[in-house]
Amino acid sequence: MKIVRFTTGEKTGYGVLEKQSIKVIQGSIFRSLRYSGVSVRLKDVKLLAPCLPSKIVCLGLNYRSHAAEAKQEVPKAPLLFLKPPTAVIGPEDKINYPEMSQRVDYEGELGVVIKKKASHVSEADALDYVLGYTCFNDVTARDLQSRDGQWTRAKGFDTFAAVGPCIETDLDPVNTPVETYLNGELKQKGNTRDLIFSVRTVISFISQVMTLLPGDVIATGTPDGIGPMKPGDTVEIKIAPIGTLRNYVINK
Repeated sequence: MKIVRFTTGEKTGYGVLEKQSIKVIQGSIFRSLRYSGVSVRLKDVKLLAPCLPSKIVCLGLNYRSHAAEAKQEVPKAPLLFLKPPTAVIGPEDKINYPEMSQRVDYEGELGVVIKKKASHVSEADALDYVLGYTCFNDVTARDLQSRDGQWTRAKGFDTFAAVGPCIETDLDPVNTPVETYLNGELKQKGNTRDLIFSVRTVISFISQVMTLLPGDVIATGTPDGIGPMKPGDTVEIKIAPIGTLRNYVINK
């Protein structure tokens, strides 16, 4: 099932995408889904970021291939950082290239969308707290990341958390391909089999630190192949069976 959030220009709502039609949901997507009986055509709406997280919890160096690429030791525990909810954009939205950075990178990732309040959950129960999965672009001002030492500024600019195009509820997070394309050229080709810390482990670990709320997003890390974008570029994160998250880089 592909859950989407959309706007008609006048109203915003949630629905389930079926081919070129959206079955509108009545009430919350975090409870039992109830259909309103109304459908809208995909071509008549704009898709938005599929959820509104209170926070985005990200993993650094969580692919073996990326740790090797960065010439970093494999972390002994999940390396966490946060992106603010103000960084969120949706499919087909624009990524602003900030004036204070000289290098802005793409980082294609599998995103996990939390379904219910999660605090001190076990690994065995962790997936019970997942609504579904989405594509995520952890946009990063790489030069500022190196300069600052900590990552808040480099990761936290407005538009630096692209999410979408949907929340896919039927996906195996243990064996999921993650690809990034820049102007149609394949730049990243990974698989969650290469994760250092699994989705189960990550959810449980984070929940020991902070309470996860419905709609929160966990960005599970990026494979090797990270690289720069520039204004005028188109970046796409492709994850089967979720779909394609496409965004456009512009000068702010």
